[in-house]
Amino acid sequence: MKIAVFGTGTVGRALAGAFSRLGHEVAVGTRNPEETAARTGRGAMGAPPFAEWMAEHADIRLDTFAAAAERSELVVNATNGAASLEALAAAGAANLAGKILVDVSNPLDFSQGMPPSLNPVNTESLGERIQASFPRARVVKTLNTMNAGLMVDPARLAGGDHTVFLSGDDAGAKSVVTGLLRELGHRDIIDLGDMTTARGAEMLLPLWLRLYGALGTPDFNIKVVRGG
Repeated sequence: MKIAVFGTGTVGRALAGAFSRLGHEVAVGTRNPEETAARTGRGAMGAPPFAEWMAEHADIRLDTFAAAAERSELVVNATNGAASLEALAAAGAANLAGKILVDVSNPLDFSQGMPPSLNPVNTESLGERIQASFPRARVVKTLNTMNAGLMVDPARLAGGDHTVFLSGDDAGAKSVVTGLLRELGHRDIIDLGDMTTARGAEMLLPLWLRLYGALGTPDFNIKVVRGG
């Protein structure tokens, strides 16, 4: 499959690298490929310079958002939640039309300091805003409730026996995304329902942040245990 991953941070790099290793044709989308390729400083989370990462992933193409989306069959939004709509607008609605758009971002709002709050929240989700802004895209929300390492290697924790959620209005798109999740190694996949259910998945983030603080590590996830 031809996959475009928007975002050059930890999550975007992890997903792009994983999909490439699985045999997919991958492009990373960014605003300015030349500027991005020239970065030599470490990332905000201490990630190696992007130029080093690209040198180690020569099979992954670096494109503008628009070019990456145009050439793809499926787009992954791994940009900062506050900038997601802007990045997707740069990709162009026509280039997203009819395509599966996997949103893994979170609407974290740092305007009041730490820990961040959510905006939107309760009566709307970022997933819904993306679907409303790009009505011809087939948006699926997933993977936003765990760190990048677990997104692409769930077996590193409890043998992969933990839960990933997905939400969306298009059953066919959710089926394709479920297949990709299984390729990554996810076994316990819960379809929450239509895109309004993304509110619940995004609202797990305040709990996730507090668990991170209590445990001192982001290497954890939630497991839904069913009754008989």
